[in-house]
Amino acid sequence: MGADSNDKDLTYRIGDAVTSQVANTLYAIIGLAIPTYSWISGSGQVKNILLIAETVLIVVVIGSQVWLRGAYLRLRRASARSMSNPPYYELMRRQFERDVTANYEDIAIGRMRSFASDVPRISIQLLRGLAELVGSPKIVRATDLTTNPQLLGSRSEYLTENRRFIASGGVIKRLFIVRRTDLENAEFARALLALIDQHRSFGVQCGIEVRERLRPEQAVDFVVFGTGAVLIEEEQGDAGYTSGRSSVDFRTVGRWIDVFDEIWPVNGVPTPVLRLQQFEATARQLLTENSWDALRVGKALDSVD
Repeated sequence: MGADSNDKDLTYRIGDAVTSQVANTLYAIIGLAIPTYSWISGSGQVKNILLIAETVLIVVVIGSQVWLRGAYLRLRRASARSMSNPPYYELMRRQFERDVTANYEDIAIGRMRSFASDVPRISIQLLRGLAELVGSPKIVRATDLTTNPQLLGSRSEYLTENRRFIASGGVIKRLFIVRRTDLENAEFARALLALIDQHRSFGVQCGIEVRERLRPEQAVDFVVFGTGAVLIEEEQGDAGYTSGRSSVDFRTVGRWIDVFDEIWPVNGVPTPVLRLQQFEATARQLLTENSWDALRVGKALDSVD
């Protein structure tokens, strides 16, 4: 695959040189010079040689025009070897080439940006692509900077795709990163627990972490799709996704896996799962008894190190 990509890059460079403005100017000059010199020269042998040269030039010009036409139908591509998961990158690149041509210059080098309503659509594409790809780890690692639990719960199309992905054998780990003051608020806790119940209903593994406990580089909203791509949310979208900005990176996936695995270790029962268990047991009891106590909730959160 890598050798083929290198051959294509060389072919494109040759094609660019043959069809460049300098080359076309040179063709025009030679095209005028050959018949002029042939007319001035009285030698039949010279005329025959010049006629052959003219024919060769015409063939080159025609070939360059054919190439130029083909070049407009072909988009520049980078080698997949530099991507974390080349087959996944190739699969997603083909999909994005079909309907995100405005971002092609970015996707060609392994990254792209999406805005507003494009963000959920691309999230779904990435998830479907991972489900379709044979031989790639079917695991999604997701963090969510949760400031409005109802907002994530309203992403019905994306959540439906989550359900399908898990039903097909995939695994989703979702970490809700929440400010301590929000976790100690009764109404927020009620909404968060409802969101967690919703995710658990179709098999998502859930955990929580207190935002203040994390380093800045950990408190980021991102989703890692297998080992192939990471979607990083740079500006959270509103309910209708009239705003929002994200980027997709196919190159530095391993770094984001490490960030997630540091918070949610692979071995043993992860700290975010234990923290959720302690928070959940306390919060549900207090909400049921209508006796909310922020101090008790804080102690439950701190009971797990």
